[in-house]
Amino acid sequence: MSGQDKVSIRTLPTGVPGLDEILGGGLPEFSFNIIAGAPGGGKTTLAHQIMFANVTPERPALYFTVLGEPAIKMLRYQQQFRFFDQSKLNTSIRFINLSQVVLDHDLDAVLEEIVKEVEAASPGFVVVDSFRTVVRKAQSGTSDFQLQGFIQRLALHLTSWQATTFLIGEYEEEEVRDNPVFTVADGLFWLSQQVERNSIVRKLQIRKSRGQASVPGLHTFRITGEGLQAFPRTFGLTGREEKARGQRRLSLGIPELDEMLGGGIPEGDSLLVAGSTGTGKSLLGTKFIVEGIRQGEPGIVAMFEERPEEYAERAASFGLDLDTPQKEGILKLLYIRPLDLSVDETVREIIDAVREMGAKRLVIDSLAGFEMALAPGFRTDFRESLYRMIGALTRIGVTVLSTVEVQETFTEFTLSAYAISFLSDDILRLRFVSINGQLRKMVVVIKMRRSAHSIDMREFQITAEGFVIGERLRGYRGLTTGVPGPWNDGHGEIHESVDEPESNQ
Repeated sequence: MSGQDKVSIRTLPTGVPGLDEILGGGLPEFSFNIIAGAPGGGKTTLAHQIMFANVTPERPALYFTVLGEPAIKMLRYQQQFRFFDQSKLNTSIRFINLSQVVLDHDLDAVLEEIVKEVEAASPGFVVVDSFRTVVRKAQSGTSDFQLQGFIQRLALHLTSWQATTFLIGEYEEEEVRDNPVFTVADGLFWLSQQVERNSIVRKLQIRKSRGQASVPGLHTFRITGEGLQAFPRTFGLTGREEKARGQRRLSLGIPELDEMLGGGIPEGDSLLVAGSTGTGKSLLGTKFIVEGIRQGEPGIVAMFEERPEEYAERAASFGLDLDTPQKEGILKLLYIRPLDLSVDETVREIIDAVREMGAKRLVIDSLAGFEMALAPGFRTDFRESLYRMIGALTRIGVTVLSTVEVQETFTEFTLSAYAISFLSDDILRLRFVSINGQLRKMVVVIKMRRSAHSIDMREFQITAEGFVIGERLRGYRGLTTGVPGPWNDGHGEIHESVDEPESNQ
């Protein structure tokens, strides 16, 4: 067959956010699919969500139930989801109970009943729930060869009637290799739940998808009042960059600090602000966002520790108004719920907010809070998680400022506990230093990937007006340890060479 003669496979929308991307474009029409996994994984809900998204009176669905929960009980729970459309029952969707046929007869009788109903209705969708029950009943007196023949004939009949089919069953991992149903299937959806300490993470894997390239690996999903929502693990990292990095410099709202950065943060960069508790990391992020709003650039603060009200109140204590821009729709304080997040879910929520607002600036406060908000299984791959998240965000053209807490030892100059400096384009280090019996604050630019920057170490203060940057610290050695000494070895008094800082407001 030539390339011009090949059959084009039409894809159908699944109605599940994120799942079409995982499948490589959607659900192949007329495919024969298995939805498998342990009890409670969301198999029935997934089948209903796909079914309600596609059925019409002209292309209805037949939903066969087999020794499972009665249809009336199943619908009682399924109608709680927003995808459920009562008007489609009996007009576009019909439920048929095969329990008695399975109990009283053999596989041939079951097949005959299904074929009879399909021929009468010419459905666009067919669901058998639970197909595993049919198999268990058959296995009591049927050989594997007969079972495989039944499955092949069922698939042949349904495909020839141009129906997209789903067989739902509770299967274990070890059954995949030898079970004939998986050999015949065009697509295999595997749903699972993983208990990680006190968190439960739901995962989806497309183990088989004929005719199209699905995204490999495990993808997290969540069941909410909307139904299932899937979070592709490659979200935001595939395809071409949506926006090339610009040549503009974005101001932090602190002129002296902009000067140290070579004129501000290059547009589209990722800036890491590292420092210990109390050095002003969050305040610096707030200044960055407020300066953007002043210049007409919408912004988002993604927070994992403080709630939006607390964040806004603290900003107000420094004279920074976050309430007005929120009301005007140019600022969003995005509180990411803690304790059981997946990386992909977090990335999706932030990117959706960025696209919705057309945000130019984003603050992530903080990376330590982000780590704690993840389910335990994702914390083990935290560096990979950050790589995926920062990469996805900078690809859409947003400039990112992330804060990370550093534990000061006063013996070394660390950047973070995660060894993640390679993920950032630019790094700004805030730290305490002990000078003349006082604990002072110091700022230094460690790295600027796209430009030259100041190599000065400058003292700064946090006042009621915000950041006040002083002159370069002179006459000391060992500033990076936090316990500096004089450049000479004399025993005389160390004369301070730091000019009195002036307000930058």
